[in-house]
Amino acid sequence: MTVLISHTTFDSLDAYAQSRFWAGVLGFSEDPGDPNRPDDDECMIFSPDGAQRLLFIRVPDAKQVKNRLHLDLQPADAGGRDRELQRLLELGATEVDDRRNPDGTGWVVLADPEGNEFCILRSEAERMAG
Repeated sequence: MTVLISHTTFDSLDAYAQSRFWAGVLGFSEDPGDPNRPDDDECMIFSPDGAQRLLFIRVPDAKQVKNRLHLDLQPADAGGRDRELQRLLELGATEVDDRRNPDGTGWVVLADPEGNEFCILRSEAERMAG
C-alpha cells in the first residue's frame, strides 16, 4: 500500500499574505468557488492543473529556526535563473545566500516574507547548455 501527498502545508503568521506571495511565485491560484480572504486561518492555492496544492495555516508564533524542508524551484521558461531571481525579489523574497559560481552553475537561497528558505536553480535550458 502507498499514499499520495494531498498538499504541502506551511505554518504562517499571515496565511493570506503567504498564499498571495506563493501564488505569484508559482503561478498558482485559489479556488474561485472558495476564495482566500485576509482574515482566513487557512488559505489553499492550486497549481494550474490542480495536481499540486499548498495550504497556509495561521499560527501564533513566527518561524524560529532553519527549515528542515524547503522547495527547490526551477524556472519554467527560457528566462533563466537570474531573471527569475529578479522577479522573485520583486515579489518580496529576500536573498539569504548566493551560491552561484563563476561558470554559471549553482543556485541562490531565498526567503519568503516570513523567512522560509527556498532555492532558485538554473533552468533546464541553462543546465543543458553546460
